[in-house]
Amino acid sequence: MLKWLVRLMFVGLICAALGAAGLLGIYFYIKPQLPDVSSLKDVKLATPMRVYSRDGELISQYGEVRRIPLKMAEIPHQMVDAVLATEDARFYEHPGIDPIGILRAALAVAASGHASQGASTITQQVARNFFLSNEKTIVRKVKEIFLAWRIEQNLTKDEILELYLNKIPLGYRAYGVGAAAQVYFGKNVSELTLDEIAIIAGLPKAPSMLNPIRSPQRAFDRRNVVLGRMLETGKITQAQFDEFSKKPVVARYHGAELTLYAPYLGEMVRQKMVDLYGEDAYTMGLHVYTTVDSKRQKAARDALLKGLIDYDMRHGYRGTEKQLWQRGEKAWEYPQIVEYLAKQPSYNPLIPAVVTEVADRSAQVILKDGKQGELDWNAIKWARPFITDSRMGPAPRGARDVLKVGTQVWVRPEGERLMLGQIPDANAALVALNPFDGAVEGLVGGFSFELSKFNRVEQARRQIGSNIKPFLYATALEQGYTLASLINDAPINQWDPSSGKAWQPKNSPAVYEGPLPLRLGLAKSKNVMSVRLLRAIGIGTFVNGLERFGFPRNQIAPYEPLALGAAEFTPIEVVRGYAAFANGGRLVTPYFIGKVVDNTGNVLFENTPMVACALECGPSSATYAASASDAMQSDEAPAATQCASTQSATCAPQAISPESAFLIADTLKTAIWGGNGWRGTGWRAAAELKRHDIAGKTGTTNEARDLWFSGFTPDLVATAWIGFDNHQRSLGAGAFGANTAQPIWIDFMKVALQGLPERATPKPSSIISAQVDNNTGLLSYGGGGSSHSEYFKQGTEPTRYAAPVGGSDPFSGGSDGGGESISTDDLF
Repeated sequence: MLKWLVRLMFVGLICAALGAAGLLGIYFYIKPQLPDVSSLKDVKLATPMRVYSRDGELISQYGEVRRIPLKMAEIPHQMVDAVLATEDARFYEHPGIDPIGILRAALAVAASGHASQGASTITQQVARNFFLSNEKTIVRKVKEIFLAWRIEQNLTKDEILELYLNKIPLGYRAYGVGAAAQVYFGKNVSELTLDEIAIIAGLPKAPSMLNPIRSPQRAFDRRNVVLGRMLETGKITQAQFDEFSKKPVVARYHGAELTLYAPYLGEMVRQKMVDLYGEDAYTMGLHVYTTVDSKRQKAARDALLKGLIDYDMRHGYRGTEKQLWQRGEKAWEYPQIVEYLAKQPSYNPLIPAVVTEVADRSAQVILKDGKQGELDWNAIKWARPFITDSRMGPAPRGARDVLKVGTQVWVRPEGERLMLGQIPDANAALVALNPFDGAVEGLVGGFSFELSKFNRVEQARRQIGSNIKPFLYATALEQGYTLASLINDAPINQWDPSSGKAWQPKNSPAVYEGPLPLRLGLAKSKNVMSVRLLRAIGIGTFVNGLERFGFPRNQIAPYEPLALGAAEFTPIEVVRGYAAFANGGRLVTPYFIGKVVDNTGNVLFENTPMVACALECGPSSATYAASASDAMQSDEAPAATQCASTQSATCAPQAISPESAFLIADTLKTAIWGGNGWRGTGWRAAAELKRHDIAGKTGTTNEARDLWFSGFTPDLVATAWIGFDNHQRSLGAGAFGANTAQPIWIDFMKVALQGLPERATPKPSSIISAQVDNNTGLLSYGGGGSSHSEYFKQGTEPTRYAAPVGGSDPFSGGSDGGGESISTDDLF
């Protein structure tokens, strides 16, 4: 017996030696195919790109993979306990491969005939997730075992577990427990309750089958298995198991928790990042900080929505969205209505609703969220039938003239009241810049990004109308004209052989006042004066001048209607041009990305824009005046200069001299505030904002197809545009830049300028003032009502005195058309 026992031991030793040798042979055979596991120490997990405002509000998130990388210290102990109890209870005891677990799984297979338990440790799963595929082959399993052992030699247990908890796929494109907490419950992982933790911990086995959105009952059962294992391992008490195993599964899909609505800006950032980093931009974990301020961005969005909705309501109601059931048919039940509405989109602030009851002066509706609401008469009475863009039907006498039971409508909240609404047919854009460096402070490219991704700020080329006139007058100042130079405000009747008819540009209103100084021509938006001024300086000179303001030359047709805004520019091109009037004549370049940071906090990119340096920086006034005049004739622009006063920042190039910029800015204040007995075209801004540091210009094109307002303070410049995407469609009679586009600008500025004190426009030292005669622009012998103080570039002031003569005073009330009508400034 002893002899046989010795022989058996000998055979066992030989088998063990052969097994060890075989295992060693397999290892050396597989070894060249094994990746370097030390790369796990510096692994870069695929994480989405996130776009923020300057002050840290989340604007957008891009990327297929949802992941929120967490350090072990940020992961709750209960989450760790739940995962280990379910996936690998002996994780901290085994060396990467768990023989006991393998034996237990083998016995379970033998007993049941199928695999009911997994034998892979968490370390093996890390090896598979980072280096291997999921193919079920012996070679892959052997590689996995060897990799797991090598991983354990290179990383600590906590490092391995941290990788696992951040890498594991958990359904709905959520990778890692941080993303799963957000996707399923809309919470940070630290905010999860025990039952929610158990649901997530149960997902690695089969995320598509066990997730709580698609399969709540399976998620319920799997959660209780996890809680049972936690109870078995002593991680929770019986009382906790009893409490949390009975809770219902409550989960729904949560997108990224965006805190600032700026999708047009987000899309601009996305395109820029893909240009810079390619498709890797979606997985590098980039944190892109834009230049927009969240307060100003929200103000821009609110102002644009209000302006569009106000315009839309003034032009009538186009009818309900859809008839769900007809009169005489069986009315839908509440559950059917709610199910229908749940599938309908919302376009903030518009919410889909269904009318369930109509009374004489009110209606009852069910909203998308299932709540019931009332539309009172004040919410309905505006809805005169839309006929054309210039005509409406009669005012409704009761709610039944507007609404029917069984119709889907749009409603919007207004304070405590629900208002009947509709999706606007027109659209709009608003963009604001810091004139010092071109940083975008707010940007809205349309009513709804969900409805139309066309970004009107940078993609919509529209006729600019009278918004072009400050650039014409600035070009004239660069050619030696002064604000006191006289241009004849008299009708023009010119035969055009090419069209076979006369071209007769008209003032709007059709009032002509004879010779007027340039200041009044711009402030009162005199069309015929603009045409005569263009003829005086030459079309080529003006084209070159526009190019110096950053407008693309291929969009500038050299013909006389150019003086009235026949060229087509985008809002961001327009606001860039106006920034030069606010910053001393410098052409800054708009930019919207402040910095880009990777997911470890390293700054990959930080913008260093050219800036509008102080007035004293750069070329002298005399040198600039000569170079500017030459450049307008030769298509050249002075190069950017280096400015010591801005800590070696590069100065933006001069578009016009600081003196000309100041004179135009001061004249555009006159366009806001008016004069003695007359109001400027932008008088609404004076009435609403009550600030004396605001300047601006309206713009209304022929047949009101495009309405504009551009204006600024020394610290902020903004442009608002409104029109139809269909270029042929008119905004209707009575719609002008002053009463339709300017209110958007005003509502934005009300918020954007809060807390900012008034600040005078910096005046170049070479600007002087002189008392000039109102009628001739020559020096005046005295004060009184027949003269006024005017600014001049030093050396351009009049040298002769005006003879005291009678006549009308163009600076007094005169026939300027009064308040409302002065704002029409039509294109032709």
